[in-house]
Amino acid sequence: MFMNLQYIKIIAFDADDTLWVNEPYYRNCENQFALLMQNYGDADDLKQKLFEVEMNNLSSYGYGAKSFGLSMIEAAMAISGGRINIGVISQIIDLAKGLIHSPLELLPGVKDVLQSLSGKYRLVLATKGDLLDQERKLLKSGLDACFHHIEIMSDKQTKNYLRLLNHLDCAPNEFLMIGNSVKSDIIPVLEIGAQALYVPFHTTWQHEIISQDLLSRYQITELNAITEVLNFGL
Repeated sequence: MFMNLQYIKIIAFDADDTLWVNEPYYRNCENQFALLMQNYGDADDLKQKLFEVEMNNLSSYGYGAKSFGLSMIEAAMAISGGRINIGVISQIIDLAKGLIHSPLELLPGVKDVLQSLSGKYRLVLATKGDLLDQERKLLKSGLDACFHHIEIMSDKQTKNYLRLLNHLDCAPNEFLMIGNSVKSDIIPVLEIGAQALYVPFHTTWQHEIISQDLLSRYQITELNAITEVLNFGL
């Protein structure tokens, strides 16, 4: 697909699973939750119940590890009919703490891409999640100096991107978003008239999966790796 990037002034990057590994830690935590709750059902059913509780809690807790931890506790209570042992609750809390303090692993080529672009464009980190959690990961990453602006969003819908562009005094045709989620990083950006590059990650959260019907409505530029960003003459 042809992309006209000559007017781009700001390049925004998603964080989790675009710059560094994130989702596999959540899936491991989910699997550990199912093991703790194995006396109450099949692993797939237990994980689906947890996901349903997460979705119900998004409007109250938002995204991130602390939200996930609270949802695990609530799901354990619901699955057990309130009979869950306090020792299991303690182990769930430990799972959530372990998730918060997971190692920070940069994805291949990320540092080279950011360093190459940082002198030519205003780079923005545009991610969603818990403020403290994302700030902690950014500090661990050592990438904070690459970014002109850090935006930790409550959600990634068109209204959130329009608010970001207004704050940055940036026209849509001057904005490029790079991320691993079609639902959160690509479609909302295309809908406001800006441009986006999709860099898929091998593991995708269920909430971020979209239907093939919706996907077919958009022309999406997909890369094999983040290093291919530099192939567009940026």
